[in-house]
Amino acid sequence: MSKFNPAKLSVKNIPPATPFEPVEGRRYTLTHSDDTGELFLSIGYLYDKQSINQKLRDEVLAEWAAQNGEFLLIGKVYISNGDYDEKFSRIRYLIFKRELELALTGIIYGDQSLFEYYPWLLDAPIYIRFESIYPEFRETLFCGTPRQYLIASRTKISET
Repeated sequence: MSKFNPAKLSVKNIPPATPFEPVEGRRYTLTHSDDTGELFLSIGYLYDKQSINQKLRDEVLAEWAAQNGEFLLIGKVYISNGDYDEKFSRIRYLIFKRELELALTGIIYGDQSLFEYYPWLLDAPIYIRFESIYPEFRETLFCGTPRQYLIASRTKISET
């Protein structure tokens, strides 16, 4: 797995979203550069479709949603809708699973001000859905809580 480097994370708030609002419906679009290893996080009311490479479709999308009185961070990654064969879909699936911790660390670390303002969100569950027409690559994973990613990111930074 790639190591998280906060110096390679760029964060953009898309108005009218601010570092503190909204919570419900707050959406994250995380993309990256294979060449430089940089991560690009957009935070807004809508997904940042302009930052998504429609040919590669290697972004991670997530949003805050209220369900049964609690907030959840629900994300998704695109594996295949028939545009990739099963073999290439398997490769995409394995890469996303391997890099998901890095992506979630980028999202959580990049939106730290939200957690300072709403500390109870630190213990909200995170679920990521893998979207694919192939059943073996279609699943929803429980990925812990934001607190885990913040602690891990700060531990890794202090080790360097």
